[in-house]
Amino acid sequence: MTSADGTSVLLLRLAAPLQSWGDRSTFNRRETRPEPTKSGIVGLLAAAAGRSRHAALDDLAGLSLGIRIDQPGTILRDYHTVSDYRGQPLLSAAVTAKGTQKPTSPAKHTHITQRFYLQDAIFLAAVEGPEEFITTLEHAVRHPAFPLALGRRSCAPAQPLALGQRTGSLEDALRAEPWQASPAVRKRWGRNNGNPTHVDLPATLDDPAGDEIRDDLPVSFAPTHRTFTTRRTRHTYLQAPTGLTPDPTRPRPDGGHDPFALLGW
Repeated sequence: MTSADGTSVLLLRLAAPLQSWGDRSTFNRRETRPEPTKSGIVGLLAAAAGRSRHAALDDLAGLSLGIRIDQPGTILRDYHTVSDYRGQPLLSAAVTAKGTQKPTSPAKHTHITQRFYLQDAIFLAAVEGPEEFITTLEHAVRHPAFPLALGRRSCAPAQPLALGQRTGSLEDALRAEPWQASPAVRKRWGRNNGNPTHVDLPATLDDPAGDEIRDDLPVSFAPTHRTFTTRRTRHTYLQAPTGLTPDPTRPRPDGGHDPFALLGW
């Protein structure tokens, strides 16, 4: 599905019991962003395409990305302890003049680490680029060369992952796609809001003129030379169809009811 300018948009539904999208993690504390990072999406596409960690990423990193938050989920902290299976003391972060890690002093056999996840979150990711390349990526996502994960290897995606290609701009595709939240969430929200036909959802879009700078654009995934650079983004709200049937007995602000009418405003 090609737009007039020869581009296409691939929609991905990112849903799983657990997701984790870190961009500023340290060894013993792995954080997660509240929405997917570009490095995480590029890594997922690279794995699907069967690329090695040393492969070039210019074409993938050059794709435009938009993320719509359909169901934000909640933060889960997972408690970890680390020890050496051989019973040896753990190594410290300090290194010798030769570049090897020093043992902990006094000797430490157990270390506490923390991992943070998003639980029950659902996102809609839109990836825009040349139509032929996007078609290749869609096939790769549907027939991945390597196992796919939502941020970490343990976070396998739920199905469906690929929702197909769309024409028009990336932002238009995110506006037109129905709300992807779980049936229970949509039903509860609709019951409280009179089942409106549309819902405003937060989104983050690649934008060269955006007012936020993020350091999550991958240059290399090589294990010994992981490198990232910055990108500009902007936040907005997109009105998406809910798939709900409006309740005519519930007055809506956009249906002629003025909540300030009695005040004479």
